[in-house]
Amino acid sequence: MKVGARLTGSTPKEIAESARRAERLGFDTYSSSETSHNPFLALPIAAEHTERIGLRTSIALAFARSPMDMAYIGWDLQSMSSGRFTLGLGSQVRGHIVRRFGMSWSAPAPRMREYIQALRHIWNAWQTREPVEFHGDHYDFNLMPPFFDPGPIENPEVKVFVSAVNPYMLRVAGEVCDGVLLHGFCTPKYTRDVIIPNLKIGADRAGRSLDEIEISAGGFIITGATEEEVESKKAGVKGQISFYASTRSYESVMSAHGWDDTAARLYRMSVDNRWREMPGQITDDMLETFAVVGTHDEIVAKLRQAHGDYATSVSLDIPTPTPQDEERLAAMIAELHA
Repeated sequence: MKVGARLTGSTPKEIAESARRAERLGFDTYSSSETSHNPFLALPIAAEHTERIGLRTSIALAFARSPMDMAYIGWDLQSMSSGRFTLGLGSQVRGHIVRRFGMSWSAPAPRMREYIQALRHIWNAWQTREPVEFHGDHYDFNLMPPFFDPGPIENPEVKVFVSAVNPYMLRVAGEVCDGVLLHGFCTPKYTRDVIIPNLKIGADRAGRSLDEIEISAGGFIITGATEEEVESKKAGVKGQISFYASTRSYESVMSAHGWDDTAARLYRMSVDNRWREMPGQITDDMLETFAVVGTHDEIVAKLRQAHGDYATSVSLDIPTPTPQDEERLAAMIAELHA
């Protein structure tokens, strides 16, 4: 099982050090996200200061950018990192794409499928010097003068992952992606009952095997050096779960566990701006269902028990203020690799 670390720091010096740390400790991937910062800007710094570790966006918003713009970014990062880049994409929800980015919205799954097909067409055209000639329902590209063509690179096979929760996007992942990034708001039951079967539908549609698709485990992780430290983190994760459970896009996950009433109640509370009250709706049973919970001595075994039969990778990182802490984390990563 591969193990991922998330980018920390915001200055070039901090980013470089966190990337070097991740590589030193044995992590397989170092990922950036699109929250309060652009997900791409830190990765060239990480590439410059590492040699082995994979670099990934987890995730970058597809529909906030043209596929052509995304193709240039991905091509450059793949070249800069000597083939270590993976483009992790997500669709977001209508409100963010329309109201935060000012872009158009349409049914996300078919649009994402075409988006990824357009990316691969553009990359292939650059690598083979063939014309760009892509025509779809959402995107058309047929202009690529030599001045704007970056040309071939040494490692042209850019991996594309997509973040998916609902059946249609999971089928897209199975059909046209190299991997799927499971949302934190997933459970092992939902993964086995909904995610895996729909990935297989997509894979079958493309004549692929499910084994060809990497699966990055979802769910939350709550861990600490002591039971008291673990307990202190539970309230914050209940807040995260209540936020996602209030979103209609994710109601199928709550429904899979028979928690439709809680989902409806949380949605109403979010509309009424009662955010501070919402974590109280998440029971301890719900928390244990969505999160893998345990001390540092327990968490690796619990992760393997929860996700080991389907996940090719997990994200796990803990603070390492002392050399002893670094040794502990390196040992945990090695145990997951084994």
